[in-house]
Amino acid sequence: MPMKRRTIILGGGVLLAGAGAVFMARGSGSGGAPISRHSFDWKASDFRSGGTAGISGELPEPIFRAEPQCIATLAQTLGPCHTSDVPIRSDVTDGVTGLPTRISLRLVEAATCKPVEGADVEIWHADARGVYSGEAAAMCNAEDAEARGTSFLRGRQISDANGIVSFLTVYPGWYPSRAVHIHLRALLGDRELLVSQLLFDDALSDLVYQGHPDYAARPVRATMNGGDTVFSLSEAAHFIFDFEKLDAGVLQASYTVGIAA
Repeated sequence: MPMKRRTIILGGGVLLAGAGAVFMARGSGSGGAPISRHSFDWKASDFRSGGTAGISGELPEPIFRAEPQCIATLAQTLGPCHTSDVPIRSDVTDGVTGLPTRISLRLVEAATCKPVEGADVEIWHADARGVYSGEAAAMCNAEDAEARGTSFLRGRQISDANGIVSFLTVYPGWYPSRAVHIHLRALLGDRELLVSQLLFDDALSDLVYQGHPDYAARPVRATMNGGDTVFSLSEAAHFIFDFEKLDAGVLQASYTVGIAA
């Protein structure tokens, strides 16, 4: 059976998997303008709602760029919303609602492109309301006792022989002064390899926030990638997920993380 062609939206271009590839530089922007705004024919209704509970069967393997970003990924702050004792699990949602999203990260040595096997990779991010779970700083879930007593949208995985980890989650919500993002932390034994953050394409965020029912109660977001308060304008364009709409109505977000020596 011939390979089905899959279209991957890059940070600045399109990759047609199974039919050759076009590689383009990641986008750029200025001020608070969008970065990597794409035109695609998806609708919010093309994606599932309600979280990951309705997903059945295996999803296709994530696709990464044929030419890895073998440069060191920029380290960023751990942030005030990190917590300890995060469980190892592939589905990190704890039943929260949102557009189901699989986040796949490939860890490579920046100097050699060799996969980093056995790394303990942790992610965390806000829910559709822009709220974090757990016993974190007050700004992360102020006056939300239910959120403080849970651990939704937090999880860890161990990278495989190809340096890959994947998490089932939901599309992150936004909160003031920040572009749409997730946090990540990678350890190898007792050594901290990296703490960083990754962003989502502005056009994709517009599609989700303006049309998906799980985000309908939110006001218009205030901060695009070009106006983020953590990434500088020149940095932001290089930290945007590549993404794909899977047939199951799930969003696939992928990124190659370069680990410095």
